[in-house]
This record gives sequence, C-alpha cells and structure tokens, in this order.
Amino acid sequence: MSRYQRILLLLLAVLVASGLAACSAVSSMTGGGAIKLTDDAGRAVELPKTPERIVSLAPSNTEILFALGLGSKVVGVTDFCDYPPEATAVEKVGGIEPNLEKIVALKPDLILAIGGSPVTASIAGNVELLNKFDELKLNVLILSPTDLESVLADIKLVGQATGAEKAAEQLVAEMQKKVDDVVARTKNAAQRPKVFYELDATDPAKPFTPGPGSWHDTFIAMAGGVNIAANAKAQWAQLSTEEIVAQNPDLIILGDANWGVDAAAVKVRPGWGAIKAVQEGAIYPIDDNLLSRPGPRLADGLVALAKIIHPELFQ
Repeated sequence: MSRYQRILLLLLAVLVASGLAACSAVSSMTGGGAIKLTDDAGRAVELPKTPERIVSLAPSNTEILFALGLGSKVVGVTDFCDYPPEATAVEKVGGIEPNLEKIVALKPDLILAIGGSPVTASIAGNVELLNKFDELKLNVLILSPTDLESVLADIKLVGQATGAEKAAEQLVAEMQKKVDDVVARTKNAAQRPKVFYELDATDPAKPFTPGPGSWHDTFIAMAGGVNIAANAKAQWAQLSTEEIVAQNPDLIILGDANWGVDAAAVKVRPGWGAIKAVQEGAIYPIDDNLLSRPGPRLADGLVALAKIIHPELFQ
C-alpha cells in the first residue's frame, strides 16, 4: 500500500470517528416478513427478506460479517479487506473508490457501508454513489460508530439485519467481557506510563500519532497509560522529534509495524536516543488494525495494548 493510500485510510478514521453518532437500531418484522431498521446515518432501511448476498464496503464491516458466521453470504469486499484470511478470496469491488458496475453485477440484497456515505476509503464521501444505489433500489445499511459502545450497537444492528441476532449478542458479550477485564485490571494501576503511539513514520522526524478524541487515545487511557499526544491540536497529529523528546515517553508503540517499522529503525533516528523508551528498549510493535478498525477485534486490540502498557497486570 502506498503512502498516499495509508494517509487516506488515516483520514477515513477521522471521518468515521467524527461522523454521525450511532442511532439506536429499531428493528421489526412487517406482515410480509420484511426487516425494518434505522442505520447510523438516521436512514430508514427496509429489507424485504433476510439478505443472502452481501457486499461489504469496509474492512471492519467484513470482519463483523465473518465473525457472525455470515462469510458464505459475503459476495463482495473492498481491496483493503484482508481479515479473516477467507475474506481475501472474495470478489473485490474496488478500493479508494468502489466500482459501481462490479457491485451491481454481484446482485447484492444488502450493501454494508461505513461513515456518512457508502464509501470505505473516500475522504469527502460520495453522495452521488449513494444516490445511484437508491436509484437502483439497492439496500444500503450505513454504520458510523464513534466509540466502543456504538461499535457494539452496530454489531447488534448487523445481526438484526442478517438474521444473526443470537450470534451478535454472543459476540458483543464476549467483547464486553474482555473490555471489562482490562478496565478492572488497570483502573487502580500504581503508575500510568507515558505512551507515544506511532501511526505513520514516512517522515521519521515528524511521525503521525493519534491525538484527543481518537480511538487510540481512548484505548490508551483504558489500558492504563497516558497518551503524550492527548493535548494535540488534532485527532491525527504530527509531532516533531523535539516535541516527542520533550514529552520523554516511557513506551513507544509502533502501530506502523505492519509497514515494516521496527525498534531498530526507531533507535537510529536522530535525536531519539535521548528518549527514555529508546534508552530502555521499551519499543513494541502492535497490529494497528486491531485498534483502528471499528469491528469485532477492538476488544483484542485493547487487551494487546494493555499487556504492553501493564504487563505486570497480565502475568
């Protein structure tokens, strides 16, 4: 994936995190067996029957569908949908811009979208595409979670839309149990380490990091740490080497480890040798997909983060 695409995906996270608050899903069955729902964009969605052919326009949506045991019904996913491994074998419908012709050819009876529009990686949104879906009478359910609670609500919403209510309830309960366990372990921690979480070090002298209001900022706090960018001016900020050195984090967590960044690369950056985390070798990789995708693995991401920040609490 190019640097341009990586930055687009980071900006998508801003779109989702700052989007519409998740509405309470209202589901009912009409006399003809139709399913009535309200999605996160406040749209009334009526499905004439339980969907059998589903197109997902976001990696997080794909993960939700597979986690609910609906993988066999998923007929289309984006170029970025890489988990679970089975998803990579599903027909691709585009990346930055979904391919309308491919989507239509797949004859979906449900399109599961994300954000304020049905676009998985378009920054400004794509009202035109949504209008075309409406013209073609394609059913679109938009998820726009803003926090962990709304992610759990969206999983239940997908369960209602697909006839997988029981699986959704079970998945949500399992996720909540993991979250509650982390919070119980870390709430009375004797110390709260200062954390620098790196998202993108294409410019190693000024890497991107999550700021206030971001998913990561929330999870770092829940995991018993202090985000050194908690007072940054943006949800996704760039901090200079001088700013990071001044904050002197106890831990450096590499969310860009997926792109090949490792502790060795961090140690040789000019000026970074003055940072406590570098001096003590407290530099740790993490799979950022666990924390940046609003789906069923968020709880696992929180657990992974907490084990890095407070390993003594998880022995």
